[in-house]
Amino acid sequence: MSLLNDIKKLIQGSTSNYQHHEDLLTSLLVMAWMVEARDAYTGGHLWRVSQFAQLLATRAGLPSKDVARITIGAFLHDLGKVSVPDHILGKKDRLTDEEYAVIKTHPEIGWRMLAGHPLAQLAEQSIRAHHETPNGQGYPRGLSGDEIAIDARIVGICDAFDAMTSTRPYRSGMPTSKALGIIRENLGSQFDPALGKLFIHMGEAGELNHIVGHSDAGIPLLSCLMCGPVITRPRSLSVGMHVYCPSCTGEYETQTEGGKGLLRITPTDKKGRPEDLTPQVDHDVIRDMVRATARTLLG
Repeated sequence: MSLLNDIKKLIQGSTSNYQHHEDLLTSLLVMAWMVEARDAYTGGHLWRVSQFAQLLATRAGLPSKDVARITIGAFLHDLGKVSVPDHILGKKDRLTDEEYAVIKTHPEIGWRMLAGHPLAQLAEQSIRAHHETPNGQGYPRGLSGDEIAIDARIVGICDAFDAMTSTRPYRSGMPTSKALGIIRENLGSQFDPALGKLFIHMGEAGELNHIVGHSDAGIPLLSCLMCGPVITRPRSLSVGMHVYCPSCTGEYETQTEGGKGLLRITPTDKKGRPEDLTPQVDHDVIRDMVRATARTLLG
């Protein structure tokens, strides 16, 4: 019996059991969020990859349960980066071969972390195989072609696209058109040909624009004057509140812009205190994802 059938059997006729598994799902997403928060330049990465993956899986015609599973797996795909030392994760220069070897351990470490969890199989393929490639040159197991589950093939495309279009310590995010061009050049080698072509079509049609550079629906990343668009803001942010750059720790105050009701930020020339810089889980984002997927997966 599949994992999903096992879970359905457990929760059938029991609201409390259903709530228990929904809480388990929430705990996984919170854990992934905290892992992401260690890297100052990946704010919103998990949300964006999960949204890209949901769109691509839907456009590929997959059943709703597969779409929901892939959406959750995409949010959890980088869980193993909790084991990567800070000096490697946040390095501003090119990684050495030894440092890259450490990075390449994160898929298997992420899976070992999650393997005993009741919902582990929902994300196994996305976590373990999102860096596998059709030509067999990926990692950690050198899988190729159809050996790579569709979950991982989808997440691999979305993860790479977001990495290319997001600002990093060593470069600014590239335009969408350039990132799509790189995917096109590597169809069949790094990226699944059919899914990659579909993703390119979606990007060229503007279907990804509302996700690129955002950390939540309708909420673009804010830009630090020193570090670029790396500041995430929760929905609850209002005028007069402060946000902090996770990279340089610069403090910004929110203000309205041009009487349009839009928020902008201005520097205060202060630095955040340790208590200001403590990562805060965006419970709105996680609650929305659980609500959107849990009934499909568990109900």
